Amino acid sequence: MIVSPWMPWYTKNSKTMTLDISQVYGQVEAMAGDLKASQADYGRRLDVALDTLKTAGSAQDELRKKIDAARTTWLVAGLKEAMGLKKPADKCPDDYAVAASDGSHIDVDRHHSVRLFLLNIGLVYLQYGSRPDAEFSTLPSLYFGDERLYIRSDDGRQSPVEGSLLGMKRNVEECRCLADRVCAMPAGLPVVGLIDGSLIMWGLVGQRYEDFVIRHLLDEGMLKQLDRFHALNRERKAAVASYISFPRSADVVNALRLQLCPYNPVDCDKYCAGKFEGRACDVVGGLPDRDIFSRLLSDGERSAVFYSHSSIIERYGPHKVCFFYVRLDDEIARIEVPLWVADSSELLEMVHALVVEQCRKGFGYPVALSEAHEQAVVTGADRTQFWDVVERVMLEGNIGADISLKQRSKKIRWI
Repeated sequence: MIVSPWMPWYTKNSKTMTLDISQVYGQVEAMAGDLKASQADYGRRLDVALDTLKTAGSAQDELRKKIDAARTTWLVAGLKEAMGLKKPADKCPDDYAVAASDGSHIDVDRHHSVRLFLLNIGLVYLQYGSRPDAEFSTLPSLYFGDERLYIRSDDGRQSPVEGSLLGMKRNVEECRCLADRVCAMPAGLPVVGLIDGSLIMWGLVGQRYEDFVIRHLLDEGMLKQLDRFHALNRERKAAVASYISFPRSADVVNALRLQLCPYNPVDCDKYCAGKFEGRACDVVGGLPDRDIFSRLLSDGERSAVFYSHSSIIERYGPHKVCFFYVRLDDEIARIEVPLWVADSSELLEMVHALVVEQCRKGFGYPVALSEAHEQAVVTGADRTQFWDVVERVMLEGNIGADISLKQRSKKIRWI
């Protein structure tokens, strides 16, 4: 046994403390009891929500006007199609392709003197029909130096690319790599490009990022790549969509809350400020959209298309994000598409059909996205190996590569 002189508090009887699961077990049982007791109330609220959806469907124009005029404290879905619509998937084309990208990253580590980050993008291309084909690739990129580690404005302001900004940078790169691959396809072959997660850059919503940061990530980043997908339709049927598994959004439920609200126009701050119970809309509050559509849709069917009213969407222009829900076995997924896809019945139904087919091939999840994730994933062992390589190469080059004492302590086993 090695006793470090740096640890005067150490005794031979000390041991590493771990989670005592016996102390947690009773708390888990109590939680399960509370959840079981609330199930009946939850079922009643779900019944009310479905009844309200049917009522809203017969008064669609009135609800649309109410939504447009409402001032709420929560996000409300805009209505593009009849609210209670249920549509089965069309048959897939005889020949088509699906491309997908996913990514992971190694963030800047403040315990290392070398400032850098790594993006790893997984890319998959699957071609079906008379000439089947498949391609799998991994695209790792190392970012270092001030020009790549910061987002800069023309007047010298800068913002470091780390944390949440790095996550958004990765999303842009996923979309760029996907657009590169789809643009390289033979003309004439229908294709859908799939991204895991949302097309909406939620990280920019409600944050105090300066405009040059938003312009770099959104206008010159994500929207520029969506422009490339849009332009492809001059030579082929090409769409881009994002897939969200087990979505937690409640945009459609919030539209039902407006239907139940007795005030018109709706103004939450004016009529309900400080009120947390007794509101007419509370009878359906707390429900996620997926629970409504799990009751409404059959396997393979999609819901109506809705608009997102996120504040950042104002900058999306022709790529304004629309979404629909689709039933896949026992799961409801949320599919997001740009407005130009939603406005084209041909592209919209192609996305629906290909997503359903991909999920059937992938046991409930799009097989192309599943494979892209496998290409992109960076494990804990990968991270350790990466930093070991960085340290070794820096030392071999006689370049200082210090690490903090905290980081060094993690590499030394004292017991």
